[in-house]
Amino acid sequence: MIAHLDLPVDLPKNELRLRRAVSEDLGALLRLLSDDPISAARGDAKDRMDRAAYAAALEEIIGDPANDQLVVEHHGELVAMMQVTRTPGLARGGSCRLTLEAVRVASHRRSLGIGTQLMRWAIDVAAVACGASLVQLTSDAARTDAHRFYTRLGFTASHTGFKYRI
Repeated sequence: MIAHLDLPVDLPKNELRLRRAVSEDLGALLRLLSDDPISAARGDAKDRMDRAAYAAALEEIIGDPANDQLVVEHHGELVAMMQVTRTPGLARGGSCRLTLEAVRVASHRRSLGIGTQLMRWAIDVAAVACGASLVQLTSDAARTDAHRFYTRLGFTASHTGFKYRI
């Protein structure tokens, strides 16, 4: 849990509540991951037999002072999620970065402004609270709609990312 983040908080529109995830949210988090075709193709499924591995990962994120797993609720339904990581660094004058990972909005709730509100909070509130000079994320090359979304928010495709599968 990143102590710098003052949560829970109400987001300005659509009666949304942003809060930290708890262990009991695991099923809803897996539904959000599996609702995404790219994640589902990688094996993220709401009915995975290795649910214990997901539970352990969630507990590790929750217990890590540099990480937070966040969820957005609408009338008790989890409609979005995002992992945030505060990374201090030597580059850029010793500045801190806020990294966003696994940003998901439920497919039946997309294009309603939920993702925009979540990302604006990350940029305007979380990054400032964490002392970050940069908000960064990676996005699968196949996510062209997401790329347009991030560009509209002011992100630039400034780097080429690489992954090495183990």
